[in-house]
Amino acid sequence: MRIDYRKLKAQYEKLGADQFCKVLDEAVAGGDVDVNGFSVKECALEMMGRQYVERLDPRGGSFIMEAGDAVDSTAFSNITGQLIINKVMEAYQQPAFWASGLVQTISTRLSGEKIPGIGKIKDETPTVNEGMPYENFGFGEDYIETPATTKRGFIVSVTKEAIFFDRTGLILSRAAEVGQVLGLNKEKRILDVLLGVTNNYKWKGTSYSSYVSTPWDNTITNVLTDWTDIDAAEQLFAAMIDPNTSEPILINQPNMTLVVMPDNRHQARRILNATQLLYGIPSSASAQTLTYAPNSISPYRLEDNTALAKARLVASEVAAADAAKYWYLGDFRKAFAYMENWPITVTQAPSNSEAEFTQDIVSRFKCSERGVAAVLDPRYVVRSTGAG
Repeated sequence: MRIDYRKLKAQYEKLGADQFCKVLDEAVAGGDVDVNGFSVKECALEMMGRQYVERLDPRGGSFIMEAGDAVDSTAFSNITGQLIINKVMEAYQQPAFWASGLVQTISTRLSGEKIPGIGKIKDETPTVNEGMPYENFGFGEDYIETPATTKRGFIVSVTKEAIFFDRTGLILSRAAEVGQVLGLNKEKRILDVLLGVTNNYKWKGTSYSSYVSTPWDNTITNVLTDWTDIDAAEQLFAAMIDPNTSEPILINQPNMTLVVMPDNRHQARRILNATQLLYGIPSSASAQTLTYAPNSISPYRLEDNTALAKARLVASEVAAADAAKYWYLGDFRKAFAYMENWPITVTQAPSNSEAEFTQDIVSRFKCSERGVAAVLDPRYVVRSTGAG
């Protein structure tokens, strides 16, 4: 649809900067405003006047002097900035970055911290006889230490040439690239921790790898062939105990996810979606009783859009043929987290900056985020290397 920039200006003046940007954001999200049909030049002409736009002509020449409203560079920057923010966020939060949504996000004001926990108390509740005092309820010391957070970001610049020659597509493309790169970088860092490529679990002052056989056992070598391999992972969960109480760890089945490499995508779907299991398949010509039963595997969520996950394993020097066999089962939100100082944030540089004079940059938008992927409790995920 064609945007009426006069109405856009009138609405901006009526609502004010903050409310207008909110309305514009909702309109873009709802499809009422076509971002790709937006024109930075038309917007500049309406918001700042023809004289201002003519001054952006890199060829120079005469300036057109005209009477009219005062130049409103703030309105122009706010409007274009909101569209840039939408493009950045759209690329940063794309569904392909599944690992970022699989782990929990914990907001923190610290760059690396000791997260105290309350060690679960053993079920040794004493009997209270009549008239006797209750015993005090104690707390066991339990804590993990998360690694230091890191800041990452880029600057999106809007040059005078981009406005004069109406390079809207280029501006939005660069904004999308910034969101893509920042989102991809975060996804890789989360994947490295989730897969066991990066091991930053530090529990009670001691560092551990995420997938080990002791002091807990959450690793197997089963090739993902049928329901028995899923059962092998489930048996590890059944044997997993809380280190403070020696009680079994409680696994919430609806929160469990099966992560497989692309090579095992269809095999995993066949296992999870099978309607029947056949027992007692005859291995000889002699008669044998066959038993049919419903599929007993829990309806786990399946994540198989994992080409990037496989690439991270290969980048860590796991042979491609071996990486193809890796699979994981668990409650990833309990096992891992992204410790976030701040989410992706877009900040606009003030008008009339030095860059405008020395580099012909009319507007600049700084995009940044700060955080780190961390292990909370690896006992909630089992990994199989598929080594047989």
